Amino acid sequence: VLTGLDVLLEKKIGLITGKAIALVTNQTGIDRYGSPNYKRLLDLDDINLQVIFSPEHGLFGEADEVITYDKNIKGIPKVFSLYGKVRKPTPEMLQGVDLIIYDIQDIGARFYTYISTLGLVMEAAGALQIPVLVLDRPNPIRSDIIEGPLLDLNYQSFIGKYPIPIRYGWTVGELAQKIVAEQWIAAAPSLSVVAMEGWHASLWYDETTLPWIRPSPNIPDLVTALIYSGMCLLEGTNVSEGRGTDHPFKWFGAPWIDGKILSQELNKLQLPGVVFVPKLFTPISIPGVADKPKYENQLCNGIEIRVIARNEYQSLNVGVGVLKKLQELYPENIVFKENRLNSLWGSDTLLKELQKSRMHINFYAAGGLTIFLLLTLLIN
Repeated sequence: VLTGLDVLLEKKIGLITGKAIALVTNQTGIDRYGSPNYKRLLDLDDINLQVIFSPEHGLFGEADEVITYDKNIKGIPKVFSLYGKVRKPTPEMLQGVDLIIYDIQDIGARFYTYISTLGLVMEAAGALQIPVLVLDRPNPIRSDIIEGPLLDLNYQSFIGKYPIPIRYGWTVGELAQKIVAEQWIAAAPSLSVVAMEGWHASLWYDETTLPWIRPSPNIPDLVTALIYSGMCLLEGTNVSEGRGTDHPFKWFGAPWIDGKILSQELNKLQLPGVVFVPKLFTPISIPGVADKPKYENQLCNGIEIRVIARNEYQSLNVGVGVLKKLQELYPENIVFKENRLNSLWGSDTLLKELQKSRMHINFYAAGGLTIFLLLTLLIN
C-alpha cells in the first residue's frame, strides 16, 4: 500500500510545487520508509513549508495530553499545538499560507480527537479561502465494519464532532469528503484528497506492509486500536481502563472488582472473537503516557481482553457488555461520569439504559457487515 504521502511525493508533486504550506501532522506522518513528512517536504525545492500544526499528544506523540511549543525546534519551522486553549488555527497563524496539508494516521474511532482537529482546520481554511489537501491513510481496523450509534449533535464535543457511528468505517480522506458534502462545518474549504494505492476496505493495517507507529501514547499496537472503540467507554466510569500499564484498554479493573467472577460472567455472554481472563495489575504514572491514572499505585483486580478472532470481534458489543456486567455485579461501587460517558457514546441513551439495568445488546447486520449497535429493552 502507498499512502497519500507516498503518492504525492512520487507521482503528484505538482500539487504542492510553488506553494507556501501549513502542515498538520504528528509522528505518524511518515513515508513508507519511515521518514517524516516534514523532512521530505523540507528537502524539496520550490516548496515553502511555513508552519506545522500538531494535534493532541504533540508533533512527536510525546505527551499524554497537552503539549505546547514555546521555542523553535531546530531544523523545522514554527510549530503550533492545536490541543489545549487553541484548537483551531488563527488567521495570524495562517498568514501567508496558500495550502494546508493534513497527514495524520487515525484509528477509526469517533472520539479519537485527530478527526475533530481535521474539521477545525478545514473550517479555519474555509473561512480564509485556503485550500486543503488531505493525504489519505488506512483505517487500521478496516473501513468496511461500522459499529455504534450516530452522535446526537446535542452532545457534540471535541471527542464527538460529527453525526457518525463510533467505529465509523472510513479513511480520513473519505471522512474529510463527507464533512464537506454534509456541511458538518460552518465554512468548507476547497478540498482535495490524495488517495492511497493498493488499499481496499477489508485490509487490516498489518496487511498493508506499512510500518506501525503508535498513533498516540496509549495505542501501542493494532489490537489495542481495535479494542479502543469499545473500551474507551470506561473513561466515563471510575473503572481503570488500563492507563498506567503496558496494556491500556486490553486490561481494565478496580480494587473492588473480583476478576474471576467478572470474567466468568463476561464469558457467559459468548461474544464473538474474544475471551476474558482474570488479571491483577497496578497502574502507575508513566511520563508522557499516563499522568496520575485511576487507582495509581493501587492493586486492581480485573480483566485482560484477549482477541482470538479479530474479524469477528465487535468492539462496541464488548464495551457495552462490560459496562452492563459491571453495573449488574457492582451497582454500589461503579460510578458513571455522566458528561463524559454521554460525550463518548454520543447521547444519553446508554447511560439511561444502564441505570435501568434492563438492557441487553444486539447487532443488526446487512450484507454481513455490522451496521448499528442497537439498545434493546428486555420485555418485562
